[in-house]
Amino acid sequence: MKLIASPPRTKPAFDPNDVTVIFVLGGPGAGKGTQCANITSDYGFAHYSAGDLLRAEQTRPDSEFGMLIKTYIREGKIVPMEVTVALLENAMRDEIRTTGIKRFLIDGFPRQMDQALKFEEDVCPSKLVLFFDTTEEVMLGRLLKRGETSGREDDNIESIRKRFRTFVETSMPVVEYYEKLGKVVKVDSSLSVDEVYQEVRRRLEERLDVGVKN
Repeated sequence: MKLIASPPRTKPAFDPNDVTVIFVLGGPGAGKGTQCANITSDYGFAHYSAGDLLRAEQTRPDSEFGMLIKTYIREGKIVPMEVTVALLENAMRDEIRTTGIKRFLIDGFPRQMDQALKFEEDVCPSKLVLFFDTTEEVMLGRLLKRGETSGREDDNIESIRKRFRTFVETSMPVVEYYEKLGKVVKVDSSLSVDEVYQEVRRRLEERLDVGVKN
């Protein structure tokens, strides 16, 4: 996928009547990735993680933004939102062109209000925000368990608590903004994977015209 920076535009790239975007938010360890995999399997959504796209782009040989992304990640800074939004838009374009899929789960994005507004202005207004809500204790336990085998440097208590604080300070205002618009589907993710997913299915089928794919 070649990254093409979006030129200034007067309307979003995709019509929300034609393309469905669901933002998937929740603290670290809330279970977003697991539930996105289930939704993708059953309902035919394409699943994109902004973090995964950034990591892939920084190692792509002919990337226009690879070195910039590497530098920001190495220094612990947030990559400019224009780059992240452009990556998401190009991934969506490629998906529509190659598979015809027009339903998208955007996982772990937007992390901040400016990202939310930029994406909706340039790419596509979101249909819903799927918010996985649980306690810090539950998330901490899951991440420490994952850290036993993941090899991820940030799966330790100090890093995890920093990530919790960042989520509360920067991402919860995004959830609250969409809640006021009546777009948030909040699911208690403290339960087992299967119990959480049954609730996800029920709530999605209430709010969207979706059914389990054949």
